[in-house]
Amino acid sequence: MNEDVTKQHPAYLAFKAYVRFFHDKIYYRKTYKINTEEIPESGIPTLILSNHQNCLNDPLGILFSFSDRKAHFLTRADVFALSPVADKFLRSIGLLPSFRLNYEGAEALKNNKETFKSTERELVKGRTIVMYPEAGHQDKHWLGYFSLGYARLAFEAAELDDFKTDIIILPSCNHYSNYFGIQNEFMVKFGTPIHLKDYYELYKVKPRTAQRELNKKVREQISSLMLNIEDLDNYEAIDFLRESYRYEWARKKNMKCDDLPSKLLVDKSLCASLESTAHDKPEAMKTVYGQSLELKRLLGQARIDEKALRSNPKVFPNLAGLIGCLLLFPLWIVSLWPAILQYIIPTSVCKSKFPDDRMFEGTFIFALNVLFFIPIFYILSLILCGIFINWWIALIYVLFLPLISLFAWYWRKWFLRCLKNLRYAIGKNKGTIKKAKELRNNIFDQLNKIL
Repeated sequence: MNEDVTKQHPAYLAFKAYVRFFHDKIYYRKTYKINTEEIPESGIPTLILSNHQNCLNDPLGILFSFSDRKAHFLTRADVFALSPVADKFLRSIGLLPSFRLNYEGAEALKNNKETFKSTERELVKGRTIVMYPEAGHQDKHWLGYFSLGYARLAFEAAELDDFKTDIIILPSCNHYSNYFGIQNEFMVKFGTPIHLKDYYELYKVKPRTAQRELNKKVREQISSLMLNIEDLDNYEAIDFLRESYRYEWARKKNMKCDDLPSKLLVDKSLCASLESTAHDKPEAMKTVYGQSLELKRLLGQARIDEKALRSNPKVFPNLAGLIGCLLLFPLWIVSLWPAILQYIIPTSVCKSKFPDDRMFEGTFIFALNVLFFIPIFYILSLILCGIFINWWIALIYVLFLPLISLFAWYWRKWFLRCLKNLRYAIGKNKGTIKKAKELRNNIFDQLNKIL
């Protein structure tokens, strides 16, 4: 084991612990790290390859899956150009810019040369490197085209040491209960390690063939780990059915559906069945898909959601819930400082910087808060409360600010849930909601017969 490679500076460890707390405990409701026993020991050359969906949130999820090393990430170069501060921060946590033909242009590709060479040297010395073969994030649960840049980097790294060092290729996947907002669930799941040395002899005589064979194996593993909806023409309908028919499918198949990892397995099974049935019975599934989109439209028109249809809520419990919300309304107003600014400012910056790509939203919310707003607003709150009230009260208040901010988020969530449930309970036997209920039952009846 190479001590120089595995050693982490105390300042980095402290910063990592700070970021991890807000990542695992505040930003997400719950995080899952699956199959971490497959991660090689620190000091073993390791190249982790993953699907890419949620910008900075993806590498952070992998980074916090181990504590015994500092990983390096090759990620899209345009985020480094946002500002000098962004560039410095991203490099400090191990991110390195990777320039892409389709985004930064052919002229920028020459900048990859030094990045790749230094990465190859670090890898063969025993570093852990993380790359995203899709060379860009996806906005849906599907796996895009793989660039062979990672395979070329891995083999060239091995070549630096005259193929004496084995490099471990570790496929992985990220999965989210929801891409947007906070207090969702997140999981990272690791696959089976692949030994690059198994391809060395082939690479020496047919390098492109070795790269393609490695890529095929890596892509198959990542696809098997994640939710990969390949029928993009019907993606919207399939994704809606994944959420609405999930629990019925789990009951039908006697599968668990009580946490994110088990929901992923149910979703994979359901989506595979939908796509297979669409191939065998295209007309039947075309009808179901069309009705599913109509149901989605009706739910939006009625301002309710699938959860209301599934749970069949009553009037009085939700009326009591609204009264409870109103009683807590003054506390909610107080809790909006600084939570509302911590949410509105990053989302506004995201819209201005990337108006056509909402997948950056989580990156801005998390990064800007951890780097700027939490330190600034918390220190400001401490000073103001200390001056005008009491320093001990101020300290206690600031220590509880993360929980106070969560109260602001959950009050809003509770209030909106009660409103949706009341709309359903009051209008379930008439108009649009009645039509939506009948259509949902019809869709479920059809799926129960043909799947």
